[in-house]
Amino acid sequence: MLNLLGRKSKMEKELNGNVKIFGENISVKVVYSKIKNPELELIGKSIYVFLPNKYKKGGNIAIVKLALEKMYDEIARIEIEKVMEKTRIMLNGLAPENYEIRRMTNKIAKCSADKVITINPEIIKYKKDVLNYVVLYEFCHLKYKNRVKGFYQMLEKYMPDYEKYDYISNVA
Repeated sequence: MLNLLGRKSKMEKELNGNVKIFGENISVKVVYSKIKNPELELIGKSIYVFLPNKYKKGGNIAIVKLALEKMYDEIARIEIEKVMEKTRIMLNGLAPENYEIRRMTNKIAKCSADKVITINPEIIKYKKDVLNYVVLYEFCHLKYKNRVKGFYQMLEKYMPDYEKYDYISNVA
């Protein structure tokens, strides 16, 4: 993908870049090879997106974005399940009716009136402490619909340093 002057082509610059996983910058590298379907592999601090050679000519930004979204979804599914269970145990069995992982515009999480917690898989871009905070925050909404004094007392009881994550409340 290097042109004759040794500079990256426009397409290569658009396809290769960085993403965040748990607050760390991870480089994304696109590699063309003799495979039938796109594949994704995390090696060290790099994500390699392997694309079939037949994709070399076309604009593949959408394919790479889709592969990365699927990766976020899978990591989110695994990590959110762990944190939900850990929080349920910590809160002596307090749990939502259900929870779901779904992309939302301008929200990282929410707790509905019917006690279903929804978490955006994009949360995986933040540090793990933020995921712990967001899940606890939404669990507090199971007990307190509004952010009343008891809501904040519950947050502080289980996460004394919760205020350092309070900026997340604006999108949660």
